[in-house]
Amino acid sequence: MTLYVSDLDGTLLDAQGRLADSTRLGLTRLLDEGLLFTVASARHVTSIRQILGDLPLRLPVIGSNGAYISDMASARHEIVHAIEPDLAQAVFALIRQHGLMPFVSTHGAQGDQLFYQSVHNEAQQSFVDERLRNSDPRLRHSPRMQDVLSDPAVTLVVVDREGPLAELQAAIDAMCGEQVETHLAEDLYKPGWPWLTVHDRRATKDQGIKTLAQRYGLEDKEVVVFGDHVNDIKMLRAAHRGIAVENAIPAVKREAHQVIGHHHEDSVLRFITEDWQARGRR
Repeated sequence: MTLYVSDLDGTLLDAQGRLADSTRLGLTRLLDEGLLFTVASARHVTSIRQILGDLPLRLPVIGSNGAYISDMASARHEIVHAIEPDLAQAVFALIRQHGLMPFVSTHGAQGDQLFYQSVHNEAQQSFVDERLRNSDPRLRHSPRMQDVLSDPAVTLVVVDREGPLAELQAAIDAMCGEQVETHLAEDLYKPGWPWLTVHDRRATKDQGIKTLAQRYGLEDKEVVVFGDHVNDIKMLRAAHRGIAVENAIPAVKREAHQVIGHHHEDSVLRFITEDWQARGRR
C-alpha cells in the first residue's frame, strides 16, 4: 500500500490558497475508500484546519515544516520540535543585529502563540492582517520580543526583501551550523517579499513523514510525496517517489522522479487517483 503526502501552497491548493471543490470531493471519495493520505505544510495546524475543513483525514498532519505533528480535527500536537531556548535567544539577537524583526511562534504552558513586536514593511503588515482576518487564536502583540522567548520557540519568521534575508540566512547558518533548519522562499501570494524561516534541526518534512510512519505502523509502505518549493526538497529526496508540480522551482524539479501539471489544475488529485487505481488500491 502507498502513503501519499502533499505540500499545500503551490501544490495541492489553488492559486488563491484554497482547496478547490473538485479536489475536496475527489480526496474525500478516495479517503472514504481507504486512501492513505496526509499533508506536510509550512502552515500551522490552525491554518491547515481552516483550509482543509471537513476533509476526513485519518492520519495526523505535518505542520510548520515538520515542527509539529498534529491531529487536524482537535489541533492537538502529538510531537513538537522546538529550538533550544539559548539558541533561540542567540538567533533573535542576530536578527536584530541585522536590523530586522521576526515573528516568533512559541509552544509553552499557554499553548501555541504567535508574537509580533512591530511591522516595518507592507509584507509584514499583510502577515499580521491575514491572521487578524482569519481570527488566528495564536496572534499576540508583544512590546518586548525577548520576553516571549522564555517559552520554547518553534519558528522564527522574517519577512523582507531577498538581499537582506539572504545575508541573514548566511549569518544564521554560520553561527548555528546544523542546529537549525533555515528556508528562504518567495511568498506565493506576495511576490518580492520572501520569508526566511528558522526551525529546529528536527523540524523538516522528511523527518516528519518518517516519524509519522513509525508511529502509525506504516514503515513498510511506499511513500509518494508532492511539492513545489525549497522546503519540499528533503522530502522529495527521502521518498520512494517524489513528484513536482509544473510550477515548482527548478531545484525541486531536479530532485523529482516525475513532473506533473500545474497546481491549480487538480494535478495532484489526478495523479493520486490514477496511481492508486493502477496499483489496485493497495
